Parts: sequence; structure tokens; C-alpha cells
Amino acid sequence: MPEFIEVPRGLDRVIVADTEIGDVRGEEGFYHYRQYDAVELARRCSFEQVWHLMIHGALPTAEQLADFKAAVAPYRPLTAELLDLLPHLNGSSPLDGLRTALSAACAARPMRPVLDIDDETRRDDALFACAVTPAILCGMWRLSQGQEPLQPREDLGYAANYLYMMTGEVPNEELARAIEQYMILTIDHGFNASTFTARVIASTGADLGAALVGAVGALSGPLHGGAPSRALDALDAIGSVDNIDSWIRTELEAGRRIMGFGHAVYKTDDPRSVHLRDVATDFDGELVEFAKTVERRVVEILAEVKPGRKLYTNVEFFAGVVMELAGVPRQMFTPTFTSSRVVGWSANILEQAHDSKIIRPRARYIGPPPPQPVEIPEE
Repeated sequence: MPEFIEVPRGLDRVIVADTEIGDVRGEEGFYHYRQYDAVELARRCSFEQVWHLMIHGALPTAEQLADFKAAVAPYRPLTAELLDLLPHLNGSSPLDGLRTALSAACAARPMRPVLDIDDETRRDDALFACAVTPAILCGMWRLSQGQEPLQPREDLGYAANYLYMMTGEVPNEELARAIEQYMILTIDHGFNASTFTARVIASTGADLGAALVGAVGALSGPLHGGAPSRALDALDAIGSVDNIDSWIRTELEAGRRIMGFGHAVYKTDDPRSVHLRDVATDFDGELVEFAKTVERRVVEILAEVKPGRKLYTNVEFFAGVVMELAGVPRQMFTPTFTSSRVVGWSANILEQAHDSKIIRPRARYIGPPPPQPVEIPEE
């Protein structure tokens, strides 16, 4: 019998690969993209600059950034084939529709297995998929609202175009910058479920589109990408400052999870949440102050009820507040996350493509002992 290695359930704390893309240090409350603090990148960079960093491995010079934008521009609009397809997907959720539409777009390109193409072709495939994803998501949203999809504008950046294609209005600079910072903060975050899914598929040598569609499927699960709107729903349910404590304690006594709090990796403040709280504070207003008060009381009561658990606010809580203030419909919170995370998935797929070893773990069988005689039941 071969020797097997026992690992924790869910692969918790198990290192399965080497990466140059980034890391999450949960005990420190710190994460980075390549060698840069991800929060500092959100403060100082545009989405396109960080996109270049993730795909090409370095922050671009002004000339490289102009070349990068020029290379991406032809891939941003919805093709005639996609414009014909999207109405047939009307009625599906944005992520369900994205799975189908992105798969169709990548097949029409067509994309070849990463095993069979060179680095330049792989990167070009990645740029195409990342560039067209926002247009697909926003086009599906508009169709669901009885409106026609909009093509991106050449004069707008990634985040501003996203808001424009969704709402039909060119956002002011403050709103676009708030969403841009959120998008930068959510490009990548270690080997989470969707990123790992993308790498598993890429390890088979499949094409980049196949790996991205698998990642979208993983993200569609509410335990992974569905919390920002639920966190905001919780604020609605609480309603007023007077109800905060009683609502929190009722939820905890019922054994229900309070969305927007606790994280599988962070054992201190989530740096994404800390920065998004600052972004929200710049808007000011009743929602922001109410959210801050709820955050403080949830953390205090969790520390009282679950001592030693180290449960803090995660990215979803203030992400919901920022997107609400920027006019993003709640049904589009998770799609907005997806629009940025596709860049991180692509970077991981490109990295995985350099490793020819297929990811193939084993399972422990716990059913009835075999072999048993095959007995066909009689009628």
C-alpha cells in the first residue's frame, strides 16, 4: 500500500503550490499582490496598472500602460455573437449567465488548451477574457431591467466603464474611484475556493476559458462570493441603533451566521475592510455612521459570546456599504466582485500553466467494505 498523507478537512493550512502572485498573512492582517501591499496599490494605482502587474509581473511605465490599454481596448466591447446570445440568458442570475456567455465567448475566439500554446498567446487570451467580462455582466443586468446592453466608452477607465455600462450614466470621479479601489482590493486573495478551482482545471492543460468558467461556478456559492448584499440586508433588518444589540443576540442565539464578520484566514482586522471603511467614511452620511456602529457592536458581542474566536469585520461588510453609496444594485454586488477577481484567476491560470503536474488528490473511502457479492434485487 502507498503511504498517504492525512490533511485537515477543507485543506485548511495546507500548502499545495508555490506562487509569485501574492499571499495572505491572516495573523498579521496583511496581504499583497506580488511584492506590493495590496491596500497601498488600491490607494495609489489605477485598476489597469494593477491588472498589468498581475498579468505581466510588474507595474507599468507610462508608455507600457498606454500600450496595455491599447491592447485591451479591442476586447472590451460585446461581440455581435454575444449581443445575440445574452437575451436568451435573460432571467438567469448574472453569474449563471456569465458562465454560459463567457464560455461561448472563449469558444468563439477560439481558445486552445494552455498546454498547447505559448506564454504570449496565453496572456492574450487572459486579456480578452478579463476585458469582456464586465460588458457581459453589465449587459445581462440591463437586459434584466428591460434595457439594452451598452458598449464601453473609449474615454473611460475600467471601473468608470463598469458603472457606465451598468447604469447608463457616466459616474463622477469620486464614485468611480471608490469602486475602482474596491475592485483593486478584490483582484486576488490567495488560494480561495474559486482560485484553487481555476488552478485545478488549468493543471489539466485545459484552455483558459474552461478554467475561468469553473472559477465562476465556485464563486457563485453563497459561502464564497455572496455575502456583500447579505451584509447590507442585515443593516436593513436591524433598522435603527436601538435594535442593534437585540438583533445581534437573537441571530447568535439562533445559531445563524452574521454576514460580513469572520474570515477563514484573518484572525485580526481584514485590511480590505479597514480600507473600505475609510473609503465609505469619505462619503459620510447616515448609512456610514450606522454601519460603523453596527460593526463595533457586532465585534464586541462576538468577543463576549465567542471568546477566543477572533472574529472581525471582513471585506463584505463595508464593500456592501461602498457599493450601495456608489449606486450599484445589490444583485450586482457579487458580479462586481467577479469583474475584478477574473484578473486574479487569470494570473493564477497563467502561473499554473507553467507546471505540467496535474492536481490529483485522493479521497478516503468510508463506505461498506468491498468487495461484496453483486446481488440484483428481485421485484
